[in-house]
Amino acid sequence: MSAIAPRLSVVIPVYNGSTVLTQALTAMAASRVKPFEVLVVDDGSTDNSATVAEQFGAQVLHTTKQSGPAHARNLGARAAKGDVLFFLDADVCVHPDTTALVLEAFLDPQLDALIGSYDDDPSEPDFLSQYKNLMHCFVHHTSRSEACTFWSGCGAIRREIFFAYSGFDESYDRPAIEDIELGYRLTEAGRRVVLDRNVQVKHLKRWSFWNLLKTDIFDRGIPWTELILRDKHMPNDLNIQLSQRVSVALVYVLTLFGMACSIYWRGYFLTPLFAFVFFLLGRYWLDGAAKRSKGVLITMFGTGLLIVGLAWWHRMMGIIPLVVLTFPALMLRHRYELKHGTRGLMLKIVTVLYFVLALVVIGKYLPHHPLAYPAALILLLVLVLNSQFYIFLAEKRGRWFALAAIPFHLLYHFYNGLSFAVGLVRHTWRQAFQRPTVHATSDHGQR
Repeated sequence: MSAIAPRLSVVIPVYNGSTVLTQALTAMAASRVKPFEVLVVDDGSTDNSATVAEQFGAQVLHTTKQSGPAHARNLGARAAKGDVLFFLDADVCVHPDTTALVLEAFLDPQLDALIGSYDDDPSEPDFLSQYKNLMHCFVHHTSRSEACTFWSGCGAIRREIFFAYSGFDESYDRPAIEDIELGYRLTEAGRRVVLDRNVQVKHLKRWSFWNLLKTDIFDRGIPWTELILRDKHMPNDLNIQLSQRVSVALVYVLTLFGMACSIYWRGYFLTPLFAFVFFLLGRYWLDGAAKRSKGVLITMFGTGLLIVGLAWWHRMMGIIPLVVLTFPALMLRHRYELKHGTRGLMLKIVTVLYFVLALVVIGKYLPHHPLAYPAALILLLVLVLNSQFYIFLAEKRGRWFALAAIPFHLLYHFYNGLSFAVGLVRHTWRQAFQRPTVHATSDHGQR
């Protein structure tokens, strides 16, 4: 006798996301197997998100004020009548077979919860959004199938299990790690959470440089560090695999070598300018090639001229050809933006010749000094440790895209180390000077 398929309740929190919600509900309506019910929780939106949800026939719930996705998801879960709660973000689109795969997975009575994955075809075409969303996809596709945590962007859990552990911790009153925290409680109690890479959704999020930093540092990195220190457990999985921790340490060693080199050659006054150019570079690649900000471009090239002028004034002539050769690279489009035909072929040829010339100039002007060689070796080790990620990007978007992603990935390791340091300080301060926080779920939330 075959097992009876469970009823699936889809819960989607939304705050001022009518545009992406329209796409998400359109995709849900195209599912091969329709869910038992779709509940959209309007978390104090000031746009027409609730109206959009009603037009698609979803059951709409309202919070009394904007309270964060943890509270909104808990509210939706309490109203749901299905056997399995399928949590989705408002900015993801299910594939036609996503709901069918979730229901099929829960025919296994030993399965308590399941998380899916972003697909490898993000909707936003700009470089930064492609890079960040593909990074999420890579992490999910290279992590263990037996998961150590939960993910509410695309995660399903049996309703009785969800309430047995009190759901999401509502002390997280903004998007943060409320799903990770729930997952840690589940796995600590011996509950089985599976990462199923075949359960996929498309991410619609458009990332800006500053939003990326804010999310990764303040919404994820710091609170995740505090959670690890609270539970005294650091799993070797997802974003905190051993290779990633080693990469963070190496990037900081590389930073120290860079500081030593700048002081030794008395070029430390140029460091803030190079950092400023890097941040502008992040904004530059945010827009598509046809609509890049002229103001950002002018400011960036003006900063480059200032660097050249200061280098000449201080007789640091080796920096000048490096800067002059580097800045024209910003005018080159990434391979995934190139058009087919003669123009695209000519741009590719120019790009190859340009990088050959760049390597020759770097080889000539790179300082031949004992300080420079360890720095180059450390950089090489970081690249080798993360080579599978770069190969993944090259397969999906081309070699030039993967090359352009390296500086952003180095920055990612840098601010992960910064997040850990801040989280450690915050945790130590609270342990020493504040009364311990009593979590509603500290005893696994069993009722």
